[in-house]
Amino acid sequence: MSQDTGQNTNRRSGMVALVGRPNVGKSTLVNALVGEKVSIVTPKPQTTRHRIIGVLTEGETQIALVDTPGLHTSQKTALNRVMNETAVSSLAGIDVVLFVVEAGQWRDEDAAALARLARIKAPVGLVVNKTDRFKDKTELLPFMEQVSGERAFDFVVPVSAQRADNLQALMTELAPRMPEGAYLFPEDEYTDRNMRFLAAESVREKLTLFLQQELPYSVAIEIESFESGPEQIEIHACIWVSRDNHKSIVIGKGGAMLKKIGRAARLDLVDRLGQRVDLRLWVKVRENWIDSEAAVRELGH
Repeated sequence: MSQDTGQNTNRRSGMVALVGRPNVGKSTLVNALVGEKVSIVTPKPQTTRHRIIGVLTEGETQIALVDTPGLHTSQKTALNRVMNETAVSSLAGIDVVLFVVEAGQWRDEDAAALARLARIKAPVGLVVNKTDRFKDKTELLPFMEQVSGERAFDFVVPVSAQRADNLQALMTELAPRMPEGAYLFPEDEYTDRNMRFLAAESVREKLTLFLQQELPYSVAIEIESFESGPEQIEIHACIWVSRDNHKSIVIGKGGAMLKKIGRAARLDLVDRLGQRVDLRLWVKVRENWIDSEAAVRELGH
């Protein structure tokens, strides 16, 4: 992590973790606050697998937004367990926690995720996301009162991350709670992740969007080579699947699905990296890798 050595004593900087069950819009909220695509987003739960930091620098304040995997009650696979561990361990050294819920939806998984915050000493704010689903915002008041009763939250802010609605109200709550001190990241950085990671996530995003049912959850991406030249970036990536029949599904008839995934990922990377990209994909089988903690960690989780 790069650290600002400037002597500006007016500056504030801190770490804010977003926590909640899967699919409440944590990644969309990070992207909306930062104004860049930090985390991949799909309609499917458990899209986020990693601890990713989005860096927001505004005025004299820098906020490092820690996007975490959704806390879920299922521990069926090693991947599930590692994702939960990642989410919980991300709370160490945090200055503020944002507990994110979906407007009008309170489930057992929300209660279980909130229970994980019982011993957190940092301020915890409640963020009610997806408010755009309610035309009459007064209909949200009973729900907000209900969830507010689950814990003594330090603040409550309703937002629509998808429409970037009421984000300034959230910033108003966060900025004064950041400790005084030098920036944690250079002002021109918007994430702690490198281009190799962004490339792998882009491929996984398209796999998750285009493949049906449970298959995306048993897929991992490994960047085998990443060569950045003056005219283009050349990326070779391996798509790991856990069964032989999954390989044929990812490739598709005549290679059509793999080409579709590759084309969409390449265009996304051209947009994100600002350079021409030559992306080449291969599909390989590693039997039941999601059930092996060693394999899960080896593949970058």
